[in-house]
Amino acid sequence: MMKNIRKTQVAAFAVVLFLGLLAGPSSVFGLGLALPDQDAFATARGNAFVATANDPAAIFYNPAGISQLEGFNVSLGAYGIALSDRFTGPASSIDSKTTWSAVPQFFATYNLPDYHLSFGLGVYSPFGLRMEWPNTAPFLSAGETGQLDYFTGAAMVAYQILPNLSIAAGPTLNYSEVDLKEVIPFAPGATFVNHFRGRATDAGYTAGLLFQAAEHHFFGLTYRSASEMNYNGHATIPAYPFTGNIGASADFHFPETLAFGYSYRPSEKWNFEGDINWTDWSGLKNVPLEPSPPLPAADGLAFNWKPSWMLDLGVTRYLGNDWRISGGWMYSENSVPDGNFNPLVPDSDRYLFSVGVGKKCGKFSWDAAYQLGWGPSRSVGSDATAGGAPDGKYEFISHALTINCGYHF
Repeated sequence: MMKNIRKTQVAAFAVVLFLGLLAGPSSVFGLGLALPDQDAFATARGNAFVATANDPAAIFYNPAGISQLEGFNVSLGAYGIALSDRFTGPASSIDSKTTWSAVPQFFATYNLPDYHLSFGLGVYSPFGLRMEWPNTAPFLSAGETGQLDYFTGAAMVAYQILPNLSIAAGPTLNYSEVDLKEVIPFAPGATFVNHFRGRATDAGYTAGLLFQAAEHHFFGLTYRSASEMNYNGHATIPAYPFTGNIGASADFHFPETLAFGYSYRPSEKWNFEGDINWTDWSGLKNVPLEPSPPLPAADGLAFNWKPSWMLDLGVTRYLGNDWRISGGWMYSENSVPDGNFNPLVPDSDRYLFSVGVGKKCGKFSWDAAYQLGWGPSRSVGSDATAGGAPDGKYEFISHALTINCGYHF
């Protein structure tokens, strides 16, 4: 009897494991779990930076851009966000718990002009964040909280083939940790708490190209490879009235991305740019789980996410005394089909608006930006039951602040 109870609870945990995992890093943008904000100056421009890429954060946005930087440069920054989702059902509404989360960024570049070579190192977080629904949410489980940390270390080399053409490429090492707690009711006034901790690593690469076609016209192209994260760790599974600690794992596919940008600079005082980003979530279909549920039809979780697009528009006005102000707009397309909607990953089309200011002070520089994110109401019907989603509407809003400090040696 106890053995059967334990198997049932292991199966239930396997099913909610990745639902809760994805609830931990709630999708800040429509591109699944992507976090494209890696620099305050770029964020202020709506992340339209692929064809500009003229500070150390180019290591992320377009590594070919580091060929524009002279000497030794460093940049340190952080992106902080408070986000909230609201579910409105036939009987009531409920908001996710609003918490602040922050991720750091560090970039450094060095230029060898005699050899037309530039080198860059970066540490940043392209995926992640945190989300929590209260235990009154009418979802698959009574409540959930979790956190996903995903860090990338990148080493880039850029070569300036011609005065107006640079290319770059380099390896990336990706490291991720997940800490998840699921609260599952089993009787009136009583709950089980499942706890999973796991970590994973995988290698990849990034490549970029920067081309000045004419005096005022610049083009950029960036590719970032996919990563396969096999989270291995331990799960604390309740087997009433006891608890057990077992090995657990789950494989998750993070997408490849391709970005194209065009920058128009009619004078030294203005920079206009538009970028198109493609993120291929089509590799995220079925997520194998271990230990597997005992039911043959439940060997994994079906996501079946689809590729999606992001459009970035930005402008910068350069003022006197080395001041600059920027504004931007982003549209991010939903990645989750209606038939696979899950309230723990309430993805939708997103609109993001940003403004920012920056200044150079000799060898020192700084930038700061504010970003507002809004996801209009998405209606979910009874056919979207992949995650136990009740009928209703889901809305999203976020507020973010980011700041970067740089120094040129």
